[in-house]
Amino acid sequence: MAVVQSMGLYLNNMLTFSIRRLLPLVLLAGLASCDNLQQDIDVVIPDGPAQLVVECYLEPNQRAQLTVSETAPYLSSPIPVVPEDVTVVIAGPNRQRETLLYDPGFNFVTGKVYTHRGRNRLLIQPGDVFTLEAKDKKGRVVTGTAKMPTPVPLDTVEFNFNDRPAQLREAIVLARFRDPLETLDFYRFQIHRDSISQDPEVDYTIEDRLNEGKEVTLGTAYIFDPGDNLIISLYHFDEPYYRFLQSTQNARNANGNPFGQPAAVQSTVQGGIGVFTILSYERRSLVIP
Repeated sequence: MAVVQSMGLYLNNMLTFSIRRLLPLVLLAGLASCDNLQQDIDVVIPDGPAQLVVECYLEPNQRAQLTVSETAPYLSSPIPVVPEDVTVVIAGPNRQRETLLYDPGFNFVTGKVYTHRGRNRLLIQPGDVFTLEAKDKKGRVVTGTAKMPTPVPLDTVEFNFNDRPAQLREAIVLARFRDPLETLDFYRFQIHRDSISQDPEVDYTIEDRLNEGKEVTLGTAYIFDPGDNLIISLYHFDEPYYRFLQSTQNARNANGNPFGQPAAVQSTVQGGIGVFTILSYERRSLVIP
């Protein structure tokens, strides 16, 4: 029995000794295998020909303003490339046709820069169709067509305070309107403080699939303070512009996100990238007392 126990202790000691000697070798082998798992990969980023990029929002009784630039490689400088040889023509009903001037500037009302502008105010009625053509000396041509939707009026715009103490109370804003019957409609709801040239406090888009012909109520959280001067805007637009807005938002969310899916911008123009549309909106001012 003692011999068996001694042999057992001997085998146990030998096994422990062997493990202690083998463990560093196993760790070294593991590290070596990890080195084998590392592999450098060269990612080839496609570098296609530069395309024209246009952004144009027409408004009734306003001069046309348009921004044109070029696409650039993914890792290039963030400074936009602005071609100066682009001819832009806007045309509409009643023989309205104008070649826009290349005259870069800044619109202090909207907070947007532009490269081309018109000299005449546009006469646009609901249902009117306008066209865009932008071409340069390299043979690149961008075209677009836009139809003005009928404005949807806001029935009521109101606010309500929460029940917190007076020095801490905040307000929500509610806006109501009637969705038109038998049409697929898309809306954008914005609320700005003081000026529409600033980023909106509230900004979201909806479609009327669940509210066809019904009263729609849009609202906010309790985020507004007494004394706030608010500008409430309800935009009514078509499906191409809605898809453009959704795709640009998805592209922003995916940019720099290693887990996000790449998102392509769904342009409303042909031959290039960008948007050409006619803005149709109802706007109200509201002061929170």
